[in-house]
Amino acid sequence: MATTGTKPQDVRYQKLFEAVDTNNDGVIDWSDYERLLDKYESGFGLDRNSREAQGLRVTHQHYWLELLRHSDGGDRLNKDDFIQAVRLLTLDTSRFNLVEGLAHTIFDALDRDGDGAISKDEFGRYLKVWEIDPKNGYEIFDRLDSDGDGVISRHEFVRSWREFFYAADWDTPGARYFGVA
Repeated sequence: MATTGTKPQDVRYQKLFEAVDTNNDGVIDWSDYERLLDKYESGFGLDRNSREAQGLRVTHQHYWLELLRHSDGGDRLNKDDFIQAVRLLTLDTSRFNLVEGLAHTIFDALDRDGDGAISKDEFGRYLKVWEIDPKNGYEIFDRLDSDGDGVISRHEFVRSWREFFYAADWDTPGARYFGVA
């Protein structure tokens, strides 16, 4: 899988690129995020005008603009540009904290019953949006549910995003979202 000297974060960012490149053309532009947002709305059962859908749209627009700000220019990012922009964006929280902003917004949209936790059923919707194999996805769910109470709390979900973007460990629960680790 990974060669010696490969940063776990870069491997995860590559997997994220592949997941966000929704039309598989080798570059990411805003239309890829629009397709992802459509998948969130349909997968989570959101009305386009709902507060949760609007929150997802605004947060992803801000994230996209910050990625462009950290790239070499243009309105499309190839894999190397994307990985470099994400790497720089995770280090620069001066304007937008990528991990916190996206994780909280997605949690709010995913918690469809508003109980402050993500059930296995709600997490299954998340897996479908990202086209993650449910077999692997429910293993991820069990690992993210660190207190074993059968749900993923906001804290556990946000922590998993921090692990995905920051952890140098290959095997943290959040590192496994796209089949890595």
